[in-house]
Amino acid sequence: MVKAIVSGVNGHMGRFIVDIVNADADIEIVAGIDPFDEGKNDFPVFPDFKSCNIKGDVIIDFSNVKAVAPMLEYCKETGTGVVLCTTGLDDELLAKAEEASRVIPLLRSANMSLGVNLLLEILKPVAKTLAAAGFDIEIVERHHNRKLDAPSGTALALADSINDALNNEYKYTFDRSTRREKRDRGEIGISAVRGGNIVGDHEIIFAGQDEVVELRHTAYSRALFAKGAVEAAKFLNGKPAGYYSMTDVIQL
Repeated sequence: MVKAIVSGVNGHMGRFIVDIVNADADIEIVAGIDPFDEGKNDFPVFPDFKSCNIKGDVIIDFSNVKAVAPMLEYCKETGTGVVLCTTGLDDELLAKAEEASRVIPLLRSANMSLGVNLLLEILKPVAKTLAAAGFDIEIVERHHNRKLDAPSGTALALADSINDALNNEYKYTFDRSTRREKRDRGEIGISAVRGGNIVGDHEIIFAGQDEVVELRHTAYSRALFAKGAVEAAKFLNGKPAGYYSMTDVIQL
């Protein structure tokens, strides 16, 4: 039985995690971390990791950017693995995650869904073929009006997957409002839409002469991300220190 600690347990994603774990016989939640607690859980909830006195096998993190650094310190001190799902991490936090992975198992993916991670792989041969044929590349991502970061981590991961296949020769363009010039062929345009309760929608557009190829992933419920995170936690339990991704989980 995997013993999990959920960081951000009373947030939107945290509640999905609780429901999914409660229906899974192979994992249980032994503690939660959240500054806001209304006593609605049947396990102890601590306001921060400093006050947490319960040891878990792995942390499932859907918290916020400010909570990531102290969580990583806790993980290193206690030897606890972590599924890092919080988005919007800057270069400093990404470096801290990389450092932590040298002493603990750490799994991070821009998106926890099976479909998105398959799309990341599918894009590579498509991009090679269409870019060579002169197709322009644009990514449009759509999310709910409460999402803080833009563009999404998934949109950036999609762009990185394409760019890796193209020898990292392309640059990213996030805003054309201050420019009055022809589109550069060597760019990947990334646009963000925020509105309503859109769970997550990512569209990759390859626009050529007289034809357009589009690849798209649409999430209809946040439960799919929570399900992926729980599967990742079970995968990570007992693994040696290292930096893992959902690709490792899918390949099992």
